[in-house]
This record gives sequence, structure tokens and C-alpha cells, in this order.
Amino acid sequence: MADDRVSRELVAAVLQHDNEAARELVRRLYPLVAKLVRAHRPTRSAEEDLCQMIFIKVMQKLVQYSGKVPIEHWVSRIAINTCINQIQAEKARPELREADLSEEQAAVVRNLAATNDELAPDQSFASRQLVEHLMSVLKPAERLVIDLLYLQQRTVAEIQTLTGWTGALVKVRAFRARQRMKKLMATISARECA
Repeated sequence: MADDRVSRELVAAVLQHDNEAARELVRRLYPLVAKLVRAHRPTRSAEEDLCQMIFIKVMQKLVQYSGKVPIEHWVSRIAINTCINQIQAEKARPELREADLSEEQAAVVRNLAATNDELAPDQSFASRQLVEHLMSVLKPAERLVIDLLYLQQRTVAEIQTLTGWTGALVKVRAFRARQRMKKLMATISARECA
């Protein structure tokens, strides 16, 4: 409750053009915004750029904040909407192309197309980045289920509890996401071999 009071005081001070209060408000909210951006960031948007864009919107719209909900909830909504808007803007070019990959990631694609052997340790970073690129073309719900199921290694039951989805919906979304990622990987590999 003390945090809520402090947040309200900071918001009031920011509205009175107190720069120190604005810096403190950003400092308090930055971990939340960065976490949301990492979870919803579109491919071609840098995390830091998106965070800055979100905080600019927060400061511009702060006069509209009613105080009826915690500031974190209000800022979360702005952050997620900003990320979704960026994802929509990138849909003009939804397909991942070889030009979108770094040289190391392109090498990983070539290796995966040529052999089933494990990647060398120096290629593991590039492969992680490639997975991020592949996940970026997924719908937010599909990206979430892949992250929870395979990267965080949660069970279907745990995902049901976290999301409120049925077990069947979790499995269907995971299946569709895997299919979309496989199709994209095959497209990239075919271009690479051509």
C-alpha cells in the first residue's frame, strides 16, 4: 500500500513538471516495461527503443491517468498496446528473409539444412537468435505458449493455470506455432540452398 501511495505522489509531482520525480517514476517502472517488451517485442524493434517509445507515451498521457487502478496496470496496458501496434506495423513484411539474419544465423540455417549434427558451441548464440527470429513471426498467444512450454519447460497444466486456457487450446496453439516455425524454417533453408 505504501508503494501505491508513493506512486500516486510521484505521478502528482510529474504532472507539476518535477523532472526528478519523472526520473524516479521511470526508474520504478522500467523493470516492468522491459519485461513486457521482451515478451511482446516485434522482430525489427530494439528493446531499448521500444521502452523509450513507451515511456514517451506514458509521460504524454499521464494527465489521463485516473488513479483508479495501480500505475503499473495502466503502464502495462500502454506497453502491450505499443508492442502490438509495432507488430501490426511490421506485418507489411511478415516473412523472415535471409537478409534479416546475421551472418552467424545464416550459417546455422545452412548447417541445419545440411546435417543433423549438433551445433558447435560458438554457434549456440546464433541459434538462440534464430529461434527468437522464428518466434517473432508467431501471434502473441502462440509465442507465449512456445515460450512457456519449450523455453521455460512448463507443463500443460501449469500453462492452463497461468493463462486460463483449456488444455486443448494450449496444445492446439503449440501445434500451430510449431507448424508455422517449421514452415518458415523450410522456406529459409530452401532459399539458402537455391
